[in-house]
Amino acid sequence: MVPSLERMRRTLRTELSYTISRLQVLERIPGNPVGVAFRRIDDDAVALMAQHLPVPDFNTAVGLRTGHQRRIAPLARWYRDHGVRGHVQVVPGLCDESICRALARAGYFQSGFHVSLIGEPDLPAPTLEGGITIEPVTTPAVMEDFLDAHAAGWGIPDRAGFKANVRPWLHQPGWSLYLARIDGHPAAAATLYVHDGVGYCADAATDPAFRGRGLHSALLLHRHRQAKTAGVDFVCSGARFLSTSHCNMERIGMRIQFVRAIWSPL
Repeated sequence: MVPSLERMRRTLRTELSYTISRLQVLERIPGNPVGVAFRRIDDDAVALMAQHLPVPDFNTAVGLRTGHQRRIAPLARWYRDHGVRGHVQVVPGLCDESICRALARAGYFQSGFHVSLIGEPDLPAPTLEGGITIEPVTTPAVMEDFLDAHAAGWGIPDRAGFKANVRPWLHQPGWSLYLARIDGHPAAAATLYVHDGVGYCADAATDPAFRGRGLHSALLLHRHRQAKTAGVDFVCSGARFLSTSHCNMERIGMRIQFVRAIWSPL
């Protein structure tokens, strides 16, 4: 599958739609204690904020492109006024040097890279080692096991508080949740988000006690198969460049479509 600007735009829209969906779950908590807010630039560009949750992906301006350079200084001020380290994604092919110059003037520097990968949905079913099963999350009881695996994989310290806040994931439109078990024990969790003909493999996490057993790759292949059933045109995902997740995606046949630069305040 050859990368193209159209596929890039569809990937970015799908990623953004998923992240907004995640943040809206937190925004609906009475009183909005996380401080979720959005500042829309246009249909494809939005600045995201979770004021009291310092997760970079939730405090990032996404979808900026050439022509938006005059919006950068006000966005930087918006984040500063709320005491938030707001980040900005710069995507090749959509941004030119005018965006980078405006970011530098606003006190930003390039702080990292994040790779986007793309693949055909028609991949083989995963080969599961003995004792490994993968199941869809469709009931509250299985949801509790899914959240246990997710929290363990991401190292979330306040597991009870986290679970209380995100149980609505079970009913979010477009979401499909999958739990991998080893000998019946919750071991890994992953999400498939389908939007506008794109399947997005999101938020895979493996309990450290069960790493090295191929669960991440198995969940990737399983979600590709489910995405094909949903009739998507292609599957995408993202990872830190050359991370274990990135390498696993390459191993199953996904390929880089672009590497975005992450800009952060000094």
